[in-house]
Amino acid sequence: MRLTRPLVVLDLETTGTWIDKDRIIEIALIKVFPQVLDGYKNEGEVFHTKVNPCMPIPAKVIELTGISDADVKDAPAFGNIAGKVLEFIGDSDLGGFCIERFDLPLLARELVDAGLKFDYSQRTIYDAQKIYHLHEKRDLFAAFAFYCHQELKGAHSALADAKATLDILDEQVKRYCYGQDCVEALKIFDYEPSDEFFDSDRKFRWWNGDLYMTFGKYARKEPLKLIAKKDPQYLQWILDKDFSDDVKVMVQGVLNGQYPKQEDS
Repeated sequence: MRLTRPLVVLDLETTGTWIDKDRIIEIALIKVFPQVLDGYKNEGEVFHTKVNPCMPIPAKVIELTGISDADVKDAPAFGNIAGKVLEFIGDSDLGGFCIERFDLPLLARELVDAGLKFDYSQRTIYDAQKIYHLHEKRDLFAAFAFYCHQELKGAHSALADAKATLDILDEQVKRYCYGQDCVEALKIFDYEPSDEFFDSDRKFRWWNGDLYMTFGKYARKEPLKLIAKKDPQYLQWILDKDFSDDVKVMVQGVLNGQYPKQEDS
């Protein structure tokens, strides 16, 4: 892989996926230069550190990353390394996996919180996830070839597609269910609804144990219990509008001093 400009490949581990509020707990930057002709084989310059997010790390994140509160208690807060991060990146192009949707906007927000500006809009970004999704099919045709090692004949015929799906499920049971031969074994792979949100409409989102609105003048700014104290009329307005019954019951409870708690998962 030849380079014509410096390239920084980056990855972040964070306390969650809310770009507006979650915080970095680990950052890794690898910088390679044009003169390194086989840059992908060379580590180049590395900036890597744990980061103290100054908030508890959720249990799910600890399970996923292996990074606990104890691991970051002596690590620097991001504000203390923000200048070094920006200096390390310099004017390099940027690379990573899913960085356009997550890492870069969250990093930019952390830098703004530290009093610095990071405008990556004029840089070339090499997002490996986007390139992967553009070039590798993930449709039924591709799944049938992957699992059944055959070309799907008559694709987009309802009967052919249904038969192919049945064959794929059979192969998935064999491949992933560790000797079980019952289709019910695939239930363990069901996607769980996100517990980051209180409601299915995603109007209220949990963060750091508190509930925040994702709409209106208080969106992402202050927890619900603080809004109830400073502007109860706004919560009363919600009760009169077209929100779900669960939301209205919750908001009425907040107005009565009963604050919801996020269930452990």
